[in-house]
Amino acid sequence: PSAVITALRGAERSTDRAESARVRSTTTLGAELSMTADGVLAWSDGTTGTVTITYTSGTTADLMRRLGTTSMEARYLPDAYYARMGEKFARQAGGRHWIRYGYDDLDVLGGGSGAELKNQMRSTTPNQSVKLLLASGDVREVGEEKVRGEHTTHYAGTVRVADLAAGELRKQLTEAGVDSESVDIWVDNRNLLVKKVERGRTAS
Repeated sequence: PSAVITALRGAERSTDRAESARVRSTTTLGAELSMTADGVLAWSDGTTGTVTITYTSGTTADLMRRLGTTSMEARYLPDAYYARMGEKFARQAGGRHWIRYGYDDLDVLGGGSGAELKNQMRSTTPNQSVKLLLASGDVREVGEEKVRGEHTTHYAGTVRVADLAAGELRKQLTEAGVDSESVDIWVDNRNLLVKKVERGRTAS
């Protein structure tokens, strides 16, 4: 419906102009990864910011536990993110506390999980969810809801990769082996996102 598209375009403009947000998130990737993140992200020039990531379960959490900590500080730059590891890791790595993860390097992980992780890290900012819904061609207004005591409008849709025009969004999802993804967003009275939920299935 045109009224929904108009509302989403308003949310896209407002969220783009905001350029940064306080972010609290939960990510689950099959049996490999469950994590929470809390921090600040900006998106005026690629994704930048600092968040605290805590691995809560999965094989990645088991690996982190062996390295001495399941929580770390992550600093996002447009081409990579840097993770500050714990003291146990530093002792094992000649005093080295920081690890650099180039987004392109994540492709080496098998089964599409690396590409999906790269996709999540590069598109974790709120404006990307609005862009996905606008590109989907399948979006509806669910209704008005309270989110953490704030009045919001809930929109939902399904993004089918085959229906997307060629471009970065289609490339990201295709690399991750995702055929479709459901997207829900909650927009406040200032046309800013206050919550988003994305669900998809990778090739693995």
